[in-house]
Amino acid sequence: MDLFFQIWGGVFYLANKILLAIAEGKAQKAKRFLKLSGWSIYILGVPAWVIILVSKQNWIAASIEVGGVPSMLLGLYSVYKKSSVSPRRLDLFAKLVTYASLVLGVGYSIHEYGGINSVTQCLEIGVMVGFLLGSYFLARNQTYGWLFFVLMNGSMASLMFIQSKPILSIQQLCSLCFAVYGYIVAIKTNKRIISTR
Repeated sequence: MDLFFQIWGGVFYLANKILLAIAEGKAQKAKRFLKLSGWSIYILGVPAWVIILVSKQNWIAASIEVGGVPSMLLGLYSVYKKSSVSPRRLDLFAKLVTYASLVLGVGYSIHEYGGINSVTQCLEIGVMVGFLLGSYFLARNQTYGWLFFVLMNGSMASLMFIQSKPILSIQQLCSLCFAVYGYIVAIKTNKRIISTR
């Protein structure tokens, strides 16, 4: 069953990164379709990741997977409505859930382990910061969200390697490559837009 969840979570999360990264350099119509697909696919992979992380008592990482769903929905909504400006209430809700997840995940982990005293907890904090801020900034069409995804993917690849989840470790390394690619393309696209003004 563990292998099934690794494949499910890994395939859906990698597909998300591929679609979002490829969308960066595309024309508006293709970009919109790719982003809609990417945000949707990601949400479908969340249950598998939560099951895997809870089974390993990775409380920080599990809480951010759940806490990141509103940012994913914000991204999905923004792309669907073809808007770079999010509705204030939805934006506020995503922020509140993001910050609450940060506090609850770290707080519970500190309570369970008696502090931050393990390598896995430090890696989870890297995952948490990268995931929540990366998701939030990309949902708001801010390029540097990709850099937070690089942090997230590197931290998660290391965590999965340490916890003997080779499929997910490899998937996270592949996702890291697509996060770097997405950032490079987004920067080039922004420079091209600025130079044509």
